[in-house]
Amino acid sequence: MLGMHMGRVAAPNRREEEGGRRRDTCDWLQRINRACVAANTEAGLLSPALAGKIVAALDAMKAEAEPPGAVRPELYITFEPEMLKRAGMEASVLHVGRSSQDILATANAGLNMDRLVRIHEALLEVDEALLGAAVRERGAVVPAYTNGVQAQPTLYAHYLLAQHQVFGRDMTRVLECLNRFDVCPMGSGVLNGTGWPLPVERLAELLGFARAQTNAFDVGQCSGNDLPLEIAQIVTSAMLHVNAFIADFMMQYAQPRPWIRLDDANGVYRSSAMPQKRNPGLVNDCRRDAGLVIGGAQGVLMRMQNLTLGMADVRDVRVMEALADDACVTLRTFAGIVRSLRVDRERALEELNSDWTCTQELADRMVRLGGMDFRSAHKFASHLVTRARAEGWPPADFTYGLASRIWDEWAASGETPTAVPQAFPLDEASFLGALDPVGILEARATTGSANPKMVDDALTAARYAHGSARDRIRPYVERWDAADAKIEAAIREALAR
Repeated sequence: MLGMHMGRVAAPNRREEEGGRRRDTCDWLQRINRACVAANTEAGLLSPALAGKIVAALDAMKAEAEPPGAVRPELYITFEPEMLKRAGMEASVLHVGRSSQDILATANAGLNMDRLVRIHEALLEVDEALLGAAVRERGAVVPAYTNGVQAQPTLYAHYLLAQHQVFGRDMTRVLECLNRFDVCPMGSGVLNGTGWPLPVERLAELLGFARAQTNAFDVGQCSGNDLPLEIAQIVTSAMLHVNAFIADFMMQYAQPRPWIRLDDANGVYRSSAMPQKRNPGLVNDCRRDAGLVIGGAQGVLMRMQNLTLGMADVRDVRVMEALADDACVTLRTFAGIVRSLRVDRERALEELNSDWTCTQELADRMVRLGGMDFRSAHKFASHLVTRARAEGWPPADFTYGLASRIWDEWAASGETPTAVPQAFPLDEASFLGALDPVGILEARATTGSANPKMVDDALTAARYAHGSARDRIRPYVERWDAADAKIEAAIREALAR
């Protein structure tokens, strides 16, 4: 369960915002029984006449379960009596070769696959927001930090593209998980299969799974625990990534003059006592919610610890539904935050020029252009910064003449690691270029650098990767969405025999 929110938050997914209804266990009990009617009739295990009576009973139950507040069975042992009440005891032949074990294993697998799709859709929304921000902030030069300290200049788009790759790995985990568990448990019986010749491949096809099970014990007793565990691991990873991004943002937002701000007032509120304060309520809520999701995800692991196979502690439908919903709400809230970020470019450059983030570039140029060994160049650059900070000289006010004078003093001090040139080894243009954050980035040459041209190329590649991630999830969605229509077509054909 998530906490109170200071601003507007999204529904778990866009489909529900548009009035769509998600599938539940009752839907899957209907789907499984209808698929069994079709497949068993095709295989000659069920007469068309009896199949018609069962379908009529299922239709009546489906209609009765539709109105708001109606009872929707979640267990097969409560579902079947209602079906037999309408179709007669002879309809119980449908359950030969089956068990509530493989029926609920199939329902849970389908529901968990739906949850993975919703998580992937929320991650896609985050990625879309990151790429939109990268386009909007193209060319914005900002400080980057290591160990919590300003380190070097970078492009904010470069940082956002790194986050695109971070959340892209989460999306890949979802897709790999979907592929790994796209297996239909029907036909596994209790745990060792059945002597009744159920057409398991046909059932898998009708129910929308990619393949039939190959080990009854695994699909009935093992994978039903492993899938919730993997979902918990995926959402934990995503929430950690959300909070890492928020931590970076808050380090700036807390400053009196931050170089990044929120453009949307949603969730930003005034202090009751301090008129100057604008608290980022929704950002704080998002961080808290990510922590709550991580806590819920660890509960899956703890319930699985020392759990005898066959126990359902980690398969609870409502617990897993809440975990997936909370993760999706948090991700969609985070996407909204990313969409509202705006860089104050002038302030970011001011921040860069107030400290010596250019120092490594200075040492590199002394090696590359001045012929020095790196350690001597590094030692001088460190000496120059120590002196500049002691005197209160920021890079923007530093002159070539001052650098030459400090070099002369250092070279004559006897503190150099090796023999160094008598004169400062850089010309004025090379030295001043090393102090310019924009020039530093333009000189970056290695693959993946924050060079503006490389970042533009990376953005093009990222858009393609985003489209590919959207395309890769589509076959799963289309296959499962089409399953009901495929089952109904198979029923009509079977009844016409």
